[in-house]
Amino acid sequence: MTQELATIIDFIRYGASRFGAAGLAFGHSYDNAIDEATHLVLHALHLPHDLSPAYGQARLTADEKQRVLDLIGRRIDEHKPVAYLTGTAWFAGLQFKSDARALVPRSPIAELIQAGFSPWLEDRVVTRALDLCTGSGCIGIAMAVHNPEWQVDLADISDDALALARENIEYQDAGDRVEAVKSDRFGGLEGRRYDLIVSNPPYVTEHEYAALPPEYGHEPALGLRAGDDGLDFAMRILVEAPDHLTDEGVLIVEIGESEKALAALLPEVPFNWIEFNVGQMGVFLLDRDDLVEHAQAVREAAKARAK
Repeated sequence: MTQELATIIDFIRYGASRFGAAGLAFGHSYDNAIDEATHLVLHALHLPHDLSPAYGQARLTADEKQRVLDLIGRRIDEHKPVAYLTGTAWFAGLQFKSDARALVPRSPIAELIQAGFSPWLEDRVVTRALDLCTGSGCIGIAMAVHNPEWQVDLADISDDALALARENIEYQDAGDRVEAVKSDRFGGLEGRRYDLIVSNPPYVTEHEYAALPPEYGHEPALGLRAGDDGLDFAMRILVEAPDHLTDEGVLIVEIGESEKALAALLPEVPFNWIEFNVGQMGVFLLDRDDLVEHAQAVREAAKARAK
């Protein structure tokens, strides 16, 4: 059957068809079978991700065909995300190392980074930034690469994630401006203050986690689970962030589907819910002034949740 496959386009189409027929779940960097198959096929052939379509009719050798078919088979049999099979993922226009030590890089915050955080930071000066709950380091490293004048800290509690983040710092040649720090939220960042704090913390509810497709089982649960309402991490960040922001500092946090729960818990807080090209995606922005003004309400809500 596969003997009829000859070209790059043939194998991308074949892989996408097999993925669709197998009922695989997408959402790890890509949201569809064709993009996943493209990443996998080009990786197997040692070709760049932005290969010109003119090469689509290039024919594969027998060895190349087997490499591609083996990876297609593994994706289907193991339900492992493509990024873990290839060891790489793309985020904010940059390639990162990716493996099971941290979540596969994915976040709408990539769009913000590539847009220079416009219009949110247009009137602000940023010299120091923090990527809290950094995982692979993709958000913080991308901020540093796209903003060469920034010094960026990456913070995470996971030694495995930090090891991967440090590899990505080296991979992107950003060691002169990016530091990875072990920290339970802000616990290991005493005395450090930032003009910008960006965080993509765990925000999956226990109910949602139990229903996730098997692809997510390959990722560390520590990076996903966040209590019954998905706000275990976000609430602590809201409580502690003012002490680590400069006077004109800004906090940006992704909480996904837990947006409704947070808005209901803190109706008085003026969250700015950021619109992306595909719409609202559960990412809010708050100035330090707003965090300070509503600090008591945030603390009371966090205390009530803990009971």
